[in-house]
Amino acid sequence: MTEYKLLEQINCIDDFKSMPKETYAELAGEIRSFMVECVSKNGGHLASNLGVVELTMALHKVFDSPKDKLIFDVGHQGYVHKLLTGRYSGFKKLRKRGGVSGFLKREESEHDAFNAGHASTSVSAALGMLRANKLMGREGHVVAVIGDGSLTGGMAFEALDDAGRSKLPLIVVINDNEMAISGNVGAMYRHLSRIRSSKRYLLFKRRTQSNLLKTKLGSLIAPKLLKLKNRIKYFILPNNILFEALGFTYLGPVDGHDMDELVEVFNRVKNFRYPVVVHVLTKKGKGYDHAENNPEKFHGIGAFDIETGETPKATKLSNSKVFGDTVTALAKEREDICAITAAMPTGTGLSEFAKKFPERFFDVGIAEQHAVTMAAGMAASGMRPIVAIYSTFMQRCYDQILHDVCLQRLPVLLAIDRAGLVGEDGETHHGINDIAYLAHAPNMTIYSPSTQNELRSMLRDAVRRDMPCAIRYNRGSLPEGDDGEAPIEYGKWVVEKSLEQVTVIATGRLVHRALQTALELKAEGREIGVINARFIKPMDRDLLDSLKGRVKTVVTVEDGTVVNGFGAMVSSYYSCSGIGVLTKGIPDRIIPQASIAEQDVECGLDVGSLKKMLTEVMDETAGRC
Repeated sequence: MTEYKLLEQINCIDDFKSMPKETYAELAGEIRSFMVECVSKNGGHLASNLGVVELTMALHKVFDSPKDKLIFDVGHQGYVHKLLTGRYSGFKKLRKRGGVSGFLKREESEHDAFNAGHASTSVSAALGMLRANKLMGREGHVVAVIGDGSLTGGMAFEALDDAGRSKLPLIVVINDNEMAISGNVGAMYRHLSRIRSSKRYLLFKRRTQSNLLKTKLGSLIAPKLLKLKNRIKYFILPNNILFEALGFTYLGPVDGHDMDELVEVFNRVKNFRYPVVVHVLTKKGKGYDHAENNPEKFHGIGAFDIETGETPKATKLSNSKVFGDTVTALAKEREDICAITAAMPTGTGLSEFAKKFPERFFDVGIAEQHAVTMAAGMAASGMRPIVAIYSTFMQRCYDQILHDVCLQRLPVLLAIDRAGLVGEDGETHHGINDIAYLAHAPNMTIYSPSTQNELRSMLRDAVRRDMPCAIRYNRGSLPEGDDGEAPIEYGKWVVEKSLEQVTVIATGRLVHRALQTALELKAEGREIGVINARFIKPMDRDLLDSLKGRVKTVVTVEDGTVVNGFGAMVSSYYSCSGIGVLTKGIPDRIIPQASIAEQDVECGLDVGSLKKMLTEVMDETAGRC
């Protein structure tokens, strides 16, 4: 690993604060190089972090963390903060088991004021901390750093409206890099673009400041020209009236890569006793050409080659790609199909759909609730909307799914990507709760493919249904499957291996795991049955009933929480039947960052753990017979 002589000296925030100003440029270079090196090996969020190096350094230079609270929205731009607060050694295992998290975590450091992982929460949390400080008589500044992408979320607007009326000295730093995960959309983006694009103002400001400071007289009269400068700003940039109307004083745009300017502005706003917005312009991916040229690719990326910027070529189609290709094909056949996503056309596999059917593709920004209710409106007007959102973000839409879609029995199809364990992104991004919160929604059908061919067939089946439907599929690649795109019989499960005294009912990606386990047990002369639960809801009651008198113990295996999950539904169904039910899934505790394979071991969902558990169950069942 490259030597980082300045970065290695930072064991705590005071080490950075004591560094002379002359070292800042070199330190910024080391931080960028180190982040590129670590992310190239471990994967992570790179482009956004490269863009906030000077911004984060300036914040820590001016404010006194942890007394002053720095809250980074989402956490995609929190790496620099972690390095400046003494986590250099742990950063080498970024996102790995036992290493530094890819997001902000209070349990990781006292400098992480608020856990982050989902967008648009920072202003609300910051305002809450300020109100708590006031009520408890505590001192300290509170700063919310929020990207222009996160500002597209409705929660951010709600918080800004409340904060502006509060008259509290909340400092909101808008990190404006023109990107969220994909390119930003919406009115807020256009508003910031108008402010950002006024090069006349920025050029005038820099030249005036530079010329004044060249002379003694200019230095003396510079403060008196502040009011004149503000009048000129309002003349050239009338659109900042939005923040002023919400009750904030607006400062900016500020060059996010100019430490001197940033420090000067932050020192000024420290003394404000009212809400202020500091609009900072940064370059996403700054300092690494590949990330600057392709910030969307390097937003969240796996391991890559530093020299070429290339990632290893995938040997299999991802489930997201299969979904996107199938939906695009369906849209060619049916003009009533449209696709909706919340700021993630690439991550959900919809980029090709967007190119081929731009008039039927809608990226609403980071506004999942709006996406679902808009889809309900479209369905009520005769369209067949498909809403593609990661499972962890779909949690935000619970009320909209229940109230706006299910109660009206509207044909909205929810494509739930990244269902189950997700690996290195950790607990904030696991998609383990969707079964529990969707299964009790009235009129809802939940498909659970175990192969990519089943995923294709289920999509075709779901768009024909006049009811709410959801299809959940995991991150990565399911097996292709041997049956082609065979039609799916609605609500029916499949017996993959003949029924035995101990029979496993598995769903989704864990069907293949159950079959692998059955093969290993068979090699030892032991037999278990395996059922593929293609539907979470409705359950195949006919098949469940047929197990009575033939099966002693059922073991359910799912990639979701065992609390009110699929296994709980099966257990409830068999409550008075005499069949014993053992549920295996994600236990009721936090599963930390690690590879998915390591997380499976922790949850007892790997072949070795399943084999051991099933052997014990078979021995116990045999003893009861």
